[in-house]
Amino acid sequence: MLSNEFWERLLSMDRATAEKVREGRCPRCGGKLHSANYRRKLRGIPEWLSKEFCLRYSLCCAEDGCRGRATPESVRFLGRRIYLAAVVILSVAMIHGLTDSRAEKLESYGISRRTLALWQQWWSDLPRTETAFWKIVKGKFVPAVTSDEELEEKLPVSLLNRFREGTFEDRLIKLLSLLGPLTGGPGLGQNHAI
Repeated sequence: MLSNEFWERLLSMDRATAEKVREGRCPRCGGKLHSANYRRKLRGIPEWLSKEFCLRYSLCCAEDGCRGRATPESVRFLGRRIYLAAVVILSVAMIHGLTDSRAEKLESYGISRRTLALWQQWWSDLPRTETAFWKIVKGKFVPAVTSDEELEEKLPVSLLNRFREGTFEDRLIKLLSLLGPLTGGPGLGQNHAI
């Protein structure tokens, strides 16, 4: 469904984001940041993906007494979910046209109907929250999103449809980048232009 180049692009983007954050300073004390990556146990990923793909880039302050952890934004992971962010987006998008064969295909990736229902609920709750994140996201679209109803009916499809340029994979990467602030630790949010 998605090309090998797509997955490699996501890994490269996360590497670059982690390196950029590592070159900065600890948001708590200003100390130097060191790599403190950890493995994620993921479900539903293609077997051919490298072991590095399951590595969550993370950083740790080098200063004694601080040792604060900083986890940069990611286009591969969506918070603590055990499935890749792209899989969560595509699975929920398929629900809007879910057939028995599509449900069987998703279940073959280890995604149960219960998990799909939880993801669908998360997406439907997202625009109803008046978080700073959602307020910023709504303001990045041209034409502007004037009401939550414009997007909430068929999320994430309605967000994907807001990106009109590029291939489907390009549009999916733009959506993953947009969701970046939901994936990283506090104080590390990057501004992503749409």
